[in-house]
Amino acid sequence: MTERPPVPGLVRTRTPHDLRTALRAALARPEPLVVPGVTDAMSARLTERQGFGAAYVTGAGMSNAQYGLPDVGLVSLAEVVENVGRLTAAVDLPLIVDADTGYGGPVSAMRTLTLLERAGAAAIQFEDQEMPKRCGHFDNHSLVPTGHMQSKLDAALQARQDDALVVVARTDARSAEGSIQAAIDRAGAYLDAGADVLFVEAPRTVEELEMVGRSFPDVPLVVNVVEGGRTPALTAPEYAELGFGIVLYANFLMRAAIRAESDALAYLREHGETAGFADRIVSWQERQELFDLPQTLQAEAFYDVPWEERP
Repeated sequence: MTERPPVPGLVRTRTPHDLRTALRAALARPEPLVVPGVTDAMSARLTERQGFGAAYVTGAGMSNAQYGLPDVGLVSLAEVVENVGRLTAAVDLPLIVDADTGYGGPVSAMRTLTLLERAGAAAIQFEDQEMPKRCGHFDNHSLVPTGHMQSKLDAALQARQDDALVVVARTDARSAEGSIQAAIDRAGAYLDAGADVLFVEAPRTVEELEMVGRSFPDVPLVVNVVEGGRTPALTAPEYAELGFGIVLYANFLMRAAIRAESDALAYLREHGETAGFADRIVSWQERQELFDLPQTLQAEAFYDVPWEERP
């Protein structure tokens, strides 16, 4: 019988455990892991095609792009799990999932981890804000007590079935309490509770970044680069020199898409045609290749032939 055709758009070739192991291996390397944020299967597929080692399922981006809502904790756990399932089905790429506060207390965090682990997440991020949470670069944050967040992390870790799954602990204490040392103290407490990766949100200066890196020299650290936000904009090697192993661009891709789509719509509204804009969009062929149409048609042609008639 003729060899069966590959269908990469429909069948994943790496298991969730493989992807979690790959993420841990990437975090152990000396060079920083640059991670774009994604909001849907298309942006995840583009990130994979460009050769990035991981993608970040951004809670803010999901709120904005999928639901047209601000990032103030309005999207539910069920909606996040559904979206993550779509993304893990679309790419063979480790996904770091923003799980906000865990959607409740410690037992809720257990269920959050269970569902997202089952959906294929490679890493799950919990933060120490009170519900409803707010974007880390907004104002007016409120935090749960440090011990409560430690209990939440401990509970989530007890629910973990695959030890390769990475748990990220984020603190917003720099904004909520106005002190980088308070944020460092909380991050240290979350490390004691078992977190694999630490995420101190929104340091204000290079000196503050350096303090975070110096405080945790042997721990993978996240720096969140928000264009126009509060953290200094440096290059990935410069962040690595300061001690950060994950350089996160959580909403760069979404913001670029907003500008590109706005420009396209403005052109169409003004000109009433798209031929003059054709050099600024992907070709028909590029679009179909991104979504594996050629492989899918090849599979259809092979499997639609009755078994006894196959060559």
